[in-house]
Amino acid sequence: MSVRDADVQLPEDIREICQALLAGLKAALGDKLYGLYVYGAAAFPESGPTGDIDFHAVLTEPLTDDERSAIRKLHATLAAEFPPLRAELDGYYILLEDARRASPPVHQLRPDITDDSWALHRAHMRAGRCIILDGPAPTEAFPPPTWAELEEALWSELRYVQAHLDDYPDYCILNLCRLMYSFETRDVVVSKVAAAQWAHARFPQWREHIEAARRSYARQATPQDRQWMKSEVRRFFDFACERIGGGGRAG
Repeated sequence: MSVRDADVQLPEDIREICQALLAGLKAALGDKLYGLYVYGAAAFPESGPTGDIDFHAVLTEPLTDDERSAIRKLHATLAAEFPPLRAELDGYYILLEDARRASPPVHQLRPDITDDSWALHRAHMRAGRCIILDGPAPTEAFPPPTWAELEEALWSELRYVQAHLDDYPDYCILNLCRLMYSFETRDVVVSKVAAAQWAHARFPQWREHIEAARRSYARQATPQDRQWMKSEVRRFFDFACERIGGGGRAG
C-alpha cells in the first residue's frame, strides 16, 4: 500500500507528516534509503485517532555521523511543524541485511534500543498491515516469523505491560485484550481496537474495563475513567495472565 493508495484512510495530518518524513529522508540519504514502512494503528482503519506513527526505515548501508545528525534534525523539525502527538515518530532505522534476519536488528540511530517485537512487526508488514511510503513489498525484505518467535515476542509484550500498568492503564487493558486474542487464536495481526471488540463479546464480566479503555483510546475518557482504570488494571492483568495460561512468565 503506497501513500497514494492510503489517502482515503489516512487522516490528512498523518498523511502530511508521512510525506514530509519521506521527503526529508530521501534528501538526507538518497539511494541509501531502501524502503520506508509505516505500521501499527495507522495501518488499521478501525483504530481511529493515532497517537504516534510507527515505522521502519530500511537502509542499504550504515549511517554516517552526518546522516545521523541530519535525521535527528529532521525529526526535530517535524515535531515542531506537526504538533502535538501527531508528530511523535516512533521509528527504527535498520540495515537491509539485518532486516532479512530473524534476530532483532540493530537500531542505526539508537544502538541501545532493541525491537523486542521484531517478529510481530514482520508479521504485520508481511500481512499487508503497513503503508509503503517507499520501496518494494515487505515480503522482499522481511522474513516470515515462526510461531516460536511470535510467542516469545508476545511474552515480551506481556512483560512490558506488567511494567507499565500504573503508567498507561488504558493502553495496558487494550493490549492485554490483544495478547489474549493472539495467544488463543495464534493470530497476531490484529489491532488493539479489534481485539477489544473480541474481548468485549467474550468476557462480559470485564466490559466496563474495556469500555473505559476504549473511551480513553478515543480521547473521550473522564478523570473518573482514568482513576478507575488505574485502580482496576491489575485485576484485569491477573485475569489475562490466567487466560493466557502462563502468568508466571510475565514476571
